[in-house]
Amino acid sequence: MKAFAHTILQWYAAYGRDLPWRHTRDPYAVWLSEIILQQTRIAQGTAYWKRFMERFPTVRDLSEASEDEVLRLWEGLGYYSRARNLHAAARQITALGAFPDTLEGIRALKGVGDYTAAAIGSICFGLDAAVLDGNVYRVLARHFGIATPVGTTAAKKEFTALADRLLPQGEAGAYNQGMMDFGALQCTPLSPACMTCPLQGSCHAFATGRTTLLPVKKTAAKPLERHLSYVYIRCQGETPIRRRGAGDIWQGLWEPYVLEDAAPSFPGIRRLKSVRHQLTHRTLLVDFYLYETPARPPLPDGYKWIPEAELDRYGKPRLFELLLEAL
Repeated sequence: MKAFAHTILQWYAAYGRDLPWRHTRDPYAVWLSEIILQQTRIAQGTAYWKRFMERFPTVRDLSEASEDEVLRLWEGLGYYSRARNLHAAARQITALGAFPDTLEGIRALKGVGDYTAAAIGSICFGLDAAVLDGNVYRVLARHFGIATPVGTTAAKKEFTALADRLLPQGEAGAYNQGMMDFGALQCTPLSPACMTCPLQGSCHAFATGRTTLLPVKKTAAKPLERHLSYVYIRCQGETPIRRRGAGDIWQGLWEPYVLEDAAPSFPGIRRLKSVRHQLTHRTLLVDFYLYETPARPPLPDGYKWIPEAELDRYGKPRLFELLLEAL
């Protein structure tokens, strides 16, 4: 166990990624990076992290922003619940007077789970807590030959216990970051660099030829399909939009007139294009329309008319942006 952790620490010292939030132990900066990098590639996430740090250099600055400001800056990252949780947690931290420095306190923040709490706690406060994400699951499954399907309760329990046993006391921050980078750069999902791997001699998957078979993935459900019609209504320089409600995709973001499982019937309406938009658990089949009219048509409750020039002030899902590009 000690040899494994020692090897990871040595590898990280030599090959760890040079990322801007690794030049600070400011928990706000590290927390922000962790939230942004959930479901986001490093290259894209780094640019967003820099923009957030420039616009909101402190957690108080973020807490005092409006939700629309935060959502606008988040546009393009998807999974907008992350942005809303980030904003809510910033207000929690500001109310506390300081960033919490215990695992329990960090985990109590909105949108923070075990992985994020362990990452922040170990990196910023030196807490002995092991992280467990997709990269770590992959490294551990291959090296120790664990075939329990990832994503199951049994796997969470088994991998958590193993990760805790491997954790080098007093060096959790560097070790956790080393595990993340090792999985991202060395023990990659496809074509891992086994021939240059410092753990090759003790790796179960390499010895048994099962590298491509581990980790075992839990069978995913087929994404559901939804059919939407987005209509951009233009009336004397104004257009109607509405804020999406709770309990569905893009909560809190603004969108144009929309119909689900139905086609619009405005006279003289023009169809611009059709797109297939993939989300994690559903596929959206969307038709884009333009309707230009000299008089405001009757619309359901919830829509408000705004000048077209003010659209940039509102946080929008990527699909709305695609409609605007089609225009």
